[in-house]
Amino acid sequence: MPSDQPATSRVHGAWEQDRPYLVNLAFRMLGDIGEAEDVVQDAFERLVTSDVDEILDVRGWLTVVTSRLCLDQIRLARRRLQRPRDLGALEASLPGIGASFVDPADRVTLDDSVRLALGVVLDRLTPAERVAFVLHDIFQLPFDTIAETVGRTPQACRQLASRARVKIGAAAGSDLGLAGAEQRLVTDRFIAACATGDLDGLLAVLDPAVTGWVDLLPDRITSGADVVAGNILRFWGGARLVALSTGPRSVLLGFLGNELRAVLVLYVAEASITEIHVTANPGALARLRG
Repeated sequence: MPSDQPATSRVHGAWEQDRPYLVNLAFRMLGDIGEAEDVVQDAFERLVTSDVDEILDVRGWLTVVTSRLCLDQIRLARRRLQRPRDLGALEASLPGIGASFVDPADRVTLDDSVRLALGVVLDRLTPAERVAFVLHDIFQLPFDTIAETVGRTPQACRQLASRARVKIGAAAGSDLGLAGAEQRLVTDRFIAACATGDLDGLLAVLDPAVTGWVDLLPDRITSGADVVAGNILRFWGGARLVALSTGPRSVLLGFLGNELRAVLVLYVAEASITEIHVTANPGALARLRG
């Protein structure tokens, strides 16, 4: 049955609530924040010109349309995504991710996550494999939904995702593993709260004793959910955050406009964020833009 909610209200609600999720999804496929924004804008323009009253699940509809647009763009471009020139040097230049906070074994994991998320490994996949992997393994969408996007059967999509995992594992030289659903949910809720300026939503995912650290003020560590949440919203309320990786250590990129302004690392334990490290040093970020 069609929804009784007015069409304009449903579109506005989707723009407010679902746009961060869709930008994050598109960024994971395309690796470029500007292109991700354009694709999501296109999806919403198509929603506006559609019969919204006949769409039962607007978020699901937008997910399929956004994914199809990304797939079309990947197929047409067939280009390699830009990659950092020297991720090892980058890591060493990010104090919040460096030896003072993370041991060498964890730095290897972070490096692999960044490489994967920026598309260095994903470029080894066919367009259909990339879309199937991102939608299922990262965003946990069912294969029935993925089948609508890539125009294949659910079983074929399952095989695409399986082949993608094999290629990614071989390229990385190890099993990177996938973040649990709970950790992904915490990261998604953090991004959504920042995008909408939702203080209560942000407090809900922060540990009461959470600590925050910014490389520009290396001697200053803030603590307590109220203080950390206030600082986060002061600088990142309404901004665009996209996840490079999710899990016990979720790596986010923070954009103001289309300019990368910070790397945020969220430490997640027991469904709460216990630490937030922010790298905003222009020199370090220049390497990542590289």
